[in-house]
Amino acid sequence: MTLTRREILGAGGGLAAALSLTPLAVWGGEMVEIKMQGRDDGSHVWFDPIGILIKPGQTIRWVNLNPGNSHTTTAYNPANFERSLRMPKSAKSWDSDYLLPNESFSVTFTEQGVYDYFCIPHEHAGMVGRIIVGEPETHGWTELAGTNGDVPEEALKAFPTVEDIMAKTIVRRA
Repeated sequence: MTLTRREILGAGGGLAAALSLTPLAVWGGEMVEIKMQGRDDGSHVWFDPIGILIKPGQTIRWVNLNPGNSHTTTAYNPANFERSLRMPKSAKSWDSDYLLPNESFSVTFTEQGVYDYFCIPHEHAGMVGRIIVGEPETHGWTELAGTNGDVPEEALKAFPTVEDIMAKTIVRRA
């Protein structure tokens, strides 16, 4: 007998508790959404989740849900404004350009590793995120490349650690 996801989730109780130990974001083939959010007055902006673990081949879609701001998702990569490389060397860099409210942008991640990204107009406010593709422990990805002084202190403080992402699977920031 094959159960649908809806039937499994509707079963409740112990089954739902057991399933909650398996991160939803890691289930193969699903598109994962990262929300670009902010307070109405613009005093605080963030990606939600700020850190996430996915499998190779999964797609991330960023969607701007902040009605008062435009945002970007931009990889830390020399191809983007000569920024520090904070992603696998063999992976393709990305820059969404400015997304207006309710617009979205997607990237499919095929190379395993740790990817750091930022919002161009809000990096100084700590609007950054981290994506882990694959299993860092098996590949020795405990340290990321450094910076050449081009990452603001608020951004550096905002990144979740690889260990936190692995322990919590999805890290949300509000």
